[in-house]
Amino acid sequence: MRRSGFLVAIAGLNLLFLASRSESASTGNASPKMVNDGHGDYLYVPAGAFKMGDNFGDGMPRERPVHTVDLDAFYIGKFEITNGEWKAFRDSPDYDDATLWPGKRVMPKNQLQYWNQAQNHGGGMPGSENYPVLGVNWDGAVAYCNWISKTTGKKYRLPTEAEWEKAARGTDQRRYPWGNTIDHSYANYVGGQKFDTGSLVGMYDGKMHGDLQTHDGSSPYGAADMAGNVMEWCSDWYSLNYYAVSPVKNPKGPATGAYKVLRGGTFFEEPFDLRTYGRSAAWPSLQSHRMIGFRAVREP
Repeated sequence: MRRSGFLVAIAGLNLLFLASRSESASTGNASPKMVNDGHGDYLYVPAGAFKMGDNFGDGMPRERPVHTVDLDAFYIGKFEITNGEWKAFRDSPDYDDATLWPGKRVMPKNQLQYWNQAQNHGGGMPGSENYPVLGVNWDGAVAYCNWISKTTGKKYRLPTEAEWEKAARGTDQRRYPWGNTIDHSYANYVGGQKFDTGSLVGMYDGKMHGDLQTHDGSSPYGAADMAGNVMEWCSDWYSLNYYAVSPVKNPKGPATGAYKVLRGGTFFEEPFDLRTYGRSAAWPSLQSHRMIGFRAVREP
């Protein structure tokens, strides 16, 4: 994936000032810091602005210019969607409800080719429940979110690209979710295992896991694995030049496109690809790529 004015400045400073007030004020509002509607923990990300994009100058043109984005509050999944969570959807009669699927095209269950692979901790293998589900295409990720919305009465969806980046790096423009340096004790990326594949969600929590002492690799809001493990689908269509025309308030990406945004890097990529501001994309129908997963957002 890697290879493959003055008034504006003043406006940006004002928005960041408002953001700091908003985030500070959020500690006293009625929104809980975490919610769980029976489908996992979701962490509160307060309303406010942040600077989005490559502030380090080490990235790609598609990650620039750095620009101010002002977002409403939302909840982000603490973990990537797991095999166990996907299995609950897969085993539900609602899986075949075409109204949950974009274009009313239901993804056949047997097309999730990693489901029965032990080396990839596929969901059909015993003891794999807490590994990230691999290879779900964008349509499937959307259908899963629609299913949770249907069962809970709350609005679940994929994060926008801007929501994903804020949830991953907070408002201080850090390179990775935990800070600006990286090694294998913080995240699952290439060379961290004998066979590079998905690791248990939340493994990088600052504890011992076998013979590996991990550091806390979570984001400022507590979300795990937002660098490495699996790339995560966002709701936006992808555009190389979108940052130059992005609206300040709640950007949702271009109206149309050929590819959907992917974020976060994977277990088979280098640290460069794990940067919080790194951007990738793929066809929404792509379901053969074992490095792709997703996490959801819940609206307040």
